[in-house]
Amino acid sequence: MSENTESKISDGAGKLLKPYDPKATEARIYELWEKSGYFNPDRLPERHQEPYTIIMPPPNANGSLHAGHAVFVTIEDLLIRYNRMRGKKTLWLPGADHAGFETQTVYEKKLEKEGRSRFGMDPDLLRQEIMDFTLASKSYMEGQLRQLGASCDWSREKFTLDSNIIQTVYGTFKKLYDDGLAYRGERSVNWCTKHQTSLSELETVTEERIDPLYFMKYGPFVLATVRPETKFGDTAVAVNPADERYKEWIGKEIEFDGLLGTVKLRVIADEYVDPAFGTGVVKITPAHDPNDFEVAKRHNLPAVEVIDQYGKLNEKCGKYAGMKVEEARKMVAADLEAKGLLERVDQNYKHAVKKCYKCERVLEPRILPQWFVRMRPLAKPVIERIERDEVVFHPPHYKKIMLHWLSNIEDWNVSRQIVWGIPIPAWYKDKEIFVGEKAPDEGWERDNDTFDTWFSSGQWPFATLNYPDGKDYKTFYPTQVMETAGEIIFFWVARMLMLGLYRTEKLPFNTVYLHGIVTAKDGKKMSKSKGNVISPLELSDKYGTDALRMGLIIGNTPGTSTALYEEKIKAYKLFANKLWNISRFILEQNGNLEAPLSPDDMRLWQEFSATAKEVTRDINEYRFYLAGEKLYQYLWHRLADEILEESKPILKGNDPEVRNSRASFLMRALFDGVKLLHPFMPFVTEEIWELLPHTEKKLLMIETWPTP
Repeated sequence: MSENTESKISDGAGKLLKPYDPKATEARIYELWEKSGYFNPDRLPERHQEPYTIIMPPPNANGSLHAGHAVFVTIEDLLIRYNRMRGKKTLWLPGADHAGFETQTVYEKKLEKEGRSRFGMDPDLLRQEIMDFTLASKSYMEGQLRQLGASCDWSREKFTLDSNIIQTVYGTFKKLYDDGLAYRGERSVNWCTKHQTSLSELETVTEERIDPLYFMKYGPFVLATVRPETKFGDTAVAVNPADERYKEWIGKEIEFDGLLGTVKLRVIADEYVDPAFGTGVVKITPAHDPNDFEVAKRHNLPAVEVIDQYGKLNEKCGKYAGMKVEEARKMVAADLEAKGLLERVDQNYKHAVKKCYKCERVLEPRILPQWFVRMRPLAKPVIERIERDEVVFHPPHYKKIMLHWLSNIEDWNVSRQIVWGIPIPAWYKDKEIFVGEKAPDEGWERDNDTFDTWFSSGQWPFATLNYPDGKDYKTFYPTQVMETAGEIIFFWVARMLMLGLYRTEKLPFNTVYLHGIVTAKDGKKMSKSKGNVISPLELSDKYGTDALRMGLIIGNTPGTSTALYEEKIKAYKLFANKLWNISRFILEQNGNLEAPLSPDDMRLWQEFSATAKEVTRDINEYRFYLAGEKLYQYLWHRLADEILEESKPILKGNDPEVRNSRASFLMRALFDGVKLLHPFMPFVTEEIWELLPHTEKKLLMIETWPTP
């Protein structure tokens, strides 16, 4: 061994005498990585040829990163660092989502605290205020991504409101319209009376409630409903065509006294009616029930709106006009009873109601002109490819879940009545519609709605890579892995598959890895109301990012929830300290990597190599939790607790060949152990790597992975 090498070893061991301090290390190491340029695939060394791409799920640019974000950053960075070391031309493209409705509701809360409301504000002023708020949040969030060690290419960062992203979104919408897959139609939609916008089915939550079931007299019939206040919008009564009790009434008109005078309704037969519900007769109120709307279409019935956009009964409802739904329901029921038109009330009727997923108000169905996308033609080719396993899911049971959902998909309402988002590029003149960024000439009125944010983010993989002519699109598309939360598989993953295949004729990725939610220690979902929210960034500040990352990987199987709590992260801080101390001890032995190994040490090296191969196989097969656990067990319990203790008398012995052999093995194990651990714990491993004796000084992040 040369004097120079011995000096390097001595210097390294000396620096390791001080305890490992993440706060003094991590910012400096990240700056070192960023300045190296190696986050950019175009600046990687020559051996990095085969593209490997992950498009970062763009966090909503409206607040701080939460535990779920920390999970995806950890898993995706692990994959990127691993494949970079394997010689891949790795691109991890970062971005941020304007998040449409989500961000506007966050900003509305800010306005409420200031005693203001978006209603009545100039739309351009409101849009600019939200933009300023979003860009500030975006900048803060990017700092947090750096803190978590994200080795993404910041030079390629995208925002869903970037002009080139918007142009791509417009191009897709125009193609959908030209192909007859996007259309404007009046249909029953979910309406939030608080936020004053329609919502897609995925933006609703269903809650089982117990409500009164009112049995009302309608001439010769008694029928049951939970919504007597909508009776002023009835346009028919319906029975099942096979129900013998009512066959004689089908096609006839009934006339009876109502609360506002005489009522005339036609009796229709439709298989939608369940003979076992109530009395087997139902009222049809097309404007205020989506099922009734479909019945009305089949029977050419009119729709009469009697509840306005604010959830109040309108002028068609006589003395009940202006009342909120709940108030009117009680008043109508009381008046029906007083008039002898209420037979009975079942107080314990269980049924499901749809609520806004943000404010949890019960949604009001409304018939509105909206833009819809026909989903079944988009879903069909994706179903075929999933069935052929051209997309692989982790965990695998999500394949069946995805296929079931795609096979039963309905048309998608992509219109939102909010200012924050990408404006829908549609123009109207009389009854004509023109789709395009600019009106063809004067006299056209622009659509005031914006796109559902999932419509733009559903195009994220190809839009971020500058489809169709960009160099990045030609090099890095299709991407390899889409890693995201299992809870947004339908919101996002399904839409990326459909829109990606439709626009580019290629699936946007071949592997989907879905992580579960992060819970509190007791397994309960984190929420501010429960007071059990744990900030991953605070844990990172306290114990170091490496400890946080290991805590989020080990024990975290795909698709299942994982608990995040302080004691767990603290334990992996102790592991980082242990690794630091192991490195100091091994460096103090002045081992020569080239020295021959004795048979005993060769067996130890073969054992280490077997562990390395297992770790590699586990990462390749997306078992990160097992790979991390095996490294933890080997480095702490096998190497430190057993091998190092057994080595101490050998290293103090008088036989130089035996001593040199053991010191060489330990140095080899340290070199390759640090490499194996780097994707999991990048900061402490890069810091240790700097202190190791190298013939050619390179950053650990571009070193060669230990096994083929």
